[in-house]
Amino acid sequence: MSAVEHRFGPYGGQYVPETLMPALEQLEQAWTAACADAGFQAELRDLLEHYVGRPTALYHAARLSGLAGHPVYLKREDLLHTGAHKINNAVGQALLARRMGKTRVIAETGAGQHGVAAATACALLDLRCVVYMGTEDMRRQRPNVDRMGLLGAEVVGVEAGARTLKEAVSEAIRDWVANVEDTHYIIGSAVGPAPYPAIVRDLQRVIGDEAREQVLAAAGRLPARVIACVGGGSNAIGLFAGFLDDAEVELIGVEAAGEGIASGRHGAPLSVGGPPGVLHGALEAVMQDGEGQIVEAHSISAGLDYPGSGPQHAHLRDSGRARYEAVEDTDALAAFARLSRLEGIIPALEPAHAIAWVLAHPGSELDLVCLSGRGDKDLAEALALLDDTL
Repeated sequence: MSAVEHRFGPYGGQYVPETLMPALEQLEQAWTAACADAGFQAELRDLLEHYVGRPTALYHAARLSGLAGHPVYLKREDLLHTGAHKINNAVGQALLARRMGKTRVIAETGAGQHGVAAATACALLDLRCVVYMGTEDMRRQRPNVDRMGLLGAEVVGVEAGARTLKEAVSEAIRDWVANVEDTHYIIGSAVGPAPYPAIVRDLQRVIGDEAREQVLAAAGRLPARVIACVGGGSNAIGLFAGFLDDAEVELIGVEAAGEGIASGRHGAPLSVGGPPGVLHGALEAVMQDGEGQIVEAHSISAGLDYPGSGPQHAHLRDSGRARYEAVEDTDALAAFARLSRLEGIIPALEPAHAIAWVLAHPGSELDLVCLSGRGDKDLAEALALLDDTL
């Protein structure tokens, strides 16, 4: 585990109410101690192996490679318990909450996978769990709402604004301010005030560390390009972390272009650029109007429907170490269907954006893509829109 950074270049920081500063200090101290505690690390490794299902497979997608015109390997986070990478972070933070003596956990969720992961970890460790979710996302992701309830979590619908992830995060922060003494907030992505972006990255870097070792064993070389979808950015920063020191490996984050960048209905703050802003406790790349007000994001995928991105991603963009591009809803939907029929793997709509980008950018020597989650949660939404000829 690396040191807990508060800033990534100019990005990050702690833009929170004064009442939360002691909780953030306690969290940082607890995480630093846990990283140095062999017992904590052993328990986490044991749960990741025997409960979560690590290591995940690295799969050479031969038919997809044929369509792309170059070798494509998929890091199969969709095979994990609960169906997505979110469980890596949720289990680690739930263990940390128990270590801090917290009895109640809150979480936000968009696509529902982080909510399910948090509810799962809390059921395992006997912690009370409350999940905030926009009512529009509850409509789009009904199976995950049902799963959270069955796992014992209280799912609180949020009616404000666009009724999606941004509003769910805002409500979770309000709850945390009011209940900070006994409550830990498990943030699901590499966003929020320090030390959260660093903690989430460190809990998700198992993706990149495994993938680097696996691709060397399978292909005898490092990938030319490493690609992952980016909303808040946890699966991407986890994958990228394993390759940051490999200058020959290009890091590519794929955001949601939604209905098109020009339409304004997208979720691509990193691709579009513009001045940074403060969102949910950190200075980061955000979608904002001319007066600095955060504007609504749009994506067919609930997990990418967020107007900001993690501070480390903004720093990687500015430094030139990573680049960020965006894929429209229609192309992601087509990739969702193509991967299903080519490989017998139904992806979540979020990583379908990364698959779509690969198919639109041939010529690589070898691509490694993070398949961050499976598509069960998206079937109703996707099938209602898919053309039978795809």
